[in-house]
Amino acid sequence: MFALKSAQVARKDVDGSAVSRAANVWDGLVLPRWLRRPARVLGRLLGGEVAVPRYAATTMTAVFLSATGVYGAILGGHGPSIVQAVTARSGFAVEDVRMAGNRETSEIDVLQELGLDGWTSLIGFDADAARERIAKMPWVTGASVRKIYPNVIEVEIAEKKPLAIWQHGQQLSLIDGAGRIIVPFNHQRYATLPVFIGPGANERAGEFMARVERTPELSARVKAYIRVADRRWDLRLENGVTIRLPEHGEDAAIAEIARMDREQGILSRDVAAVDMRLEDRIVVKLTPDAATRREAALTEQAKKAGKPGKKI
Repeated sequence: MFALKSAQVARKDVDGSAVSRAANVWDGLVLPRWLRRPARVLGRLLGGEVAVPRYAATTMTAVFLSATGVYGAILGGHGPSIVQAVTARSGFAVEDVRMAGNRETSEIDVLQELGLDGWTSLIGFDADAARERIAKMPWVTGASVRKIYPNVIEVEIAEKKPLAIWQHGQQLSLIDGAGRIIVPFNHQRYATLPVFIGPGANERAGEFMARVERTPELSARVKAYIRVADRRWDLRLENGVTIRLPEHGEDAAIAEIARMDREQGILSRDVAAVDMRLEDRIVVKLTPDAATRREAALTEQAKKAGKPGKKI
């Protein structure tokens, strides 16, 4: 018993001497302010004033290994995947997508651009990147993507408005007001749109159509706008009559043909084309049937004029 107590006393003496030596080392040394608190904690640990928890070493080891794993995952580029997995299983998995404004754009195509799967987390979902992908879709002119916590994505789409059908070569395309191709023409509900034909016709479609629409009685009858050699326009009416406009002064020519139609009904006759390219005259070309009838009438008139009268 005495030997055991003597050993304990000796151990305390050794520990005390260690603390004393540590104290002597720090004696007279003034530490920076930010090191004073850690130094006091260290002194208490060395002096046995602070009791270390029973499983502190095991806990610290687990924390260290976990931190090492997370750090390695971040370095390896797997950080977003970890965030997705953890938050999705914590009640933030996307369960509903609300869409508005998509008349021509398929919901399935939008969902594909969102890049959702069964465990996509709303927290880790990149709304800006999804908006940029949706904005590149053919019919889309603008889009917004919002996250509504805890599990909803809201998508609002603004779509392009088709102005006309552009025929270039053997291809037909829907174009917008700026002449840009939206999609190939295969939508029958747009079959009533005016048709622009020829190279360069799409680039001037919006501006020239607006000029013709200043004369509504004529524009309502135009079925196709034909760009000739990228210099001038022909107007093809719904009854098949072609109006050949001059290279310059189209507005005056449009006003003149509208006046002639109001006064003489020229565009409702058996006329194939009205050529307005010459400044001093308007040339009217009849349909083949009308030309045949006119030639027959002139021949009959000539016969009657040349027939000798009776002698008295």
